[in-house]
Amino acid sequence: MANDFIFAEENEQEEVPDNTTEAGWKVLIVDDEREVHAVTRLALMDLVFEGKGLNFLSAYSRHEAEQLIADHDDIAIVLLDVVMDTDDAGLQVAKYIRETIGNRTSRIVLRTGQPGQAPERSVVINYDINDYKAKTELTAQKLFTCVMSALRSYRDIIRVKEQLERVEHELSFYQNWLLEHQPQVRQQVADAYQRLTENND
Repeated sequence: MANDFIFAEENEQEEVPDNTTEAGWKVLIVDDEREVHAVTRLALMDLVFEGKGLNFLSAYSRHEAEQLIADHDDIAIVLLDVVMDTDDAGLQVAKYIRETIGNRTSRIVLRTGQPGQAPERSVVINYDINDYKAKTELTAQKLFTCVMSALRSYRDIIRVKEQLERVEHELSFYQNWLLEHQPQVRQQVADAYQRLTENND
């Protein structure tokens, strides 16, 4: 099935090209099957968004995923398998991202080869994920499209956060300035009022 998630049979001796770049968008692949990591990198090797390629991180278990997420607060996308060391390992990772460390920025794409273990409707309702894909329907083109869409969403969220941070910084500056110069401002207002009163007399 050349168009399915395992896009083509892999030659174990052949190296998979890697487009990882130091300043690229960070994409965390979480899956206990090494060939999934390989074909994911292969499918996304040419993806460039706003002048940057991808910086891949790999985890093969819930513990490894949570450790990498804790170490990197700028992961753009988490491509997350469900069944790994336990039947709900991926769901617990999603919960860790959103609830334990409060990360609402990273885009979570759940990928599962066993939809029966994590029915789409139930997962989408009960977990704060951004997309749900069955591996058997996730072709190379669909994966590319999915990741590109998630990157756009992540970029927009980051821009809004940066704008809010600038506004908060400016408000804090002016609040501090007012507190520091409050006596002078009050005196200037009082003097101006007094002059206005005298002129009216």
